[in-house]
Amino acid sequence: MSIANTGLKRKPTHPGEMLREDFLPDYNLTVSSLAAALGVSRQSVNELLRERRAVSPEMAIRLGRLFGNSAEFWLNGQRAVDLWDANIMLRSKVAQIQPLSAA
Repeated sequence: MSIANTGLKRKPTHPGEMLREDFLPDYNLTVSSLAAALGVSRQSVNELLRERRAVSPEMAIRLGRLFGNSAEFWLNGQRAVDLWDANIMLRSKVAQIQPLSAA
């Protein structure tokens, strides 16, 4: 799948940005209070908020439970970012691959 095929002209929003910009203010949370509510370290939350850490399946389950949405919501956001990054990194190599046709 190429970037053109995704229909996105800009990088998808990282789940850490969603947490930082939408969820923390809406729920009046700090890094410390979010970490405590999730049962994880402040460092884990801080790295996620700074977009230096990906949402793992475990974190997605915790976030889904805390905010009343689903683990899939968080993982789909992470997947979109990961695919975007991979498309950018592999663009020239993937362009060299010739698609197959069914016989």
